[in-house]
Amino acid sequence: MISVLATRPLVRAAVLAAYILLASWTRALASTVPNASIAVLVIGGLALMLAGFAVPFDRLGLGRSRLGLRILGGLALAVVLLLPAAARASAAPILPAFLAIVVSIGEEIAFRGALFVALEDLGGAPVAIIGSTTLWTAAHALSHPPEFLFAVAAAGLLLGLWRWACKDLVGPIVGHVIADLAL
Repeated sequence: MISVLATRPLVRAAVLAAYILLASWTRALASTVPNASIAVLVIGGLALMLAGFAVPFDRLGLGRSRLGLRILGGLALAVVLLLPAAARASAAPILPAFLAIVVSIGEEIAFRGALFVALEDLGGAPVAIIGSTTLWTAAHALSHPPEFLFAVAAAGLLLGLWRWACKDLVGPIVGHVIADLAL
């Protein structure tokens, strides 16, 4: 089975997509259970991080070159991601800080890390950007109101474009963590 995943990009992308959506939807549904949300969010974030386990750091976009610029880019991404929050009536953060960090890092490693690499191997940058954005939006369908999904898709597209253009995952992680800390 492992050799099939390594040699067949379509199978690898499909398995990763199914795993990531299953982990995301399970997290969304299980977080509604009374007194279980903290554990569910931590375990869900860690489960998403596992998606990138077999992908080398440089392919994930997690190398250390130009780290300062990549962090600065993440701050710029955070500003753009936070624009919708400015229009929200309630500006109080939804998640405690620790949970926001675990969930954000897990989602970025899963969607714009491992899944992006698998989809890029399958069909190049357009498939990786559109595919990861589509699955990102689908993964949030159970945890966000329908009217918010366009903003989720726009954020996923922005983060996916950054990932492709800069070959970087540090910027999206920093931007996503800051946005989730504020939202």
